[in-house]
Amino acid sequence: MREPRGFGAALIVASLIPAAWAVYGLASDILRGTRVFGSNPIKEGEHFLGEWTLRFLVLTLAITPLRQILRWNWLARHRRTLGLFAFAYGVLHWLVYILLDIQLDFSEMAADIVKRPYILVGSLALLLMLPLALTSTKKMIARLGGKNWNRLHKLVYASAVLGVIHFWMSVKADIGEPLIFAAVFAILFAWRIWKWRASRSAAAA
Repeated sequence: MREPRGFGAALIVASLIPAAWAVYGLASDILRGTRVFGSNPIKEGEHFLGEWTLRFLVLTLAITPLRQILRWNWLARHRRTLGLFAFAYGVLHWLVYILLDIQLDFSEMAADIVKRPYILVGSLALLLMLPLALTSTKKMIARLGGKNWNRLHKLVYASAVLGVIHFWMSVKADIGEPLIFAAVFAILFAWRIWKWRASRSAAAA
């Protein structure tokens, strides 16, 4: 199957919709007193953007198995787009915390980290995504070399695991959604391990 016409542009537009909704909702709740994000809009806005970070990580990691199963090789060229959106939503999630929640009070942030270690876990997950975003261009792939670039981009797995742990720790009792993300990531990781072992067996044979 060939890539549908306009798929790339449609993907970018669709990926921007949650961010646009978050900006509108937070601005409306803070400036106009509406309840788009409920009675605690800043916390709910943070939660909303954090969930979308994980969703984009899922979509990024789902590209490879979907391409292999459906034989839609054109999907590979959109993996970078989805990965960059995962990073962008992670940055937005962090900025809402820094700018709106603690309002650049870094002494409060230090106290928060001691009291709520999931903030440190989430920050580490975002930090691991930074080199992936910075090396996502074709020039950086050529400069690093294919093998080194592939090794570096395996950090996405650690970032996904830390992101789920961050979510799990932050919701306390209601762990239903983190469990769903954990199960989906486990399936995506298991697929890669199975394919790797199958290729090794084939090479040995």
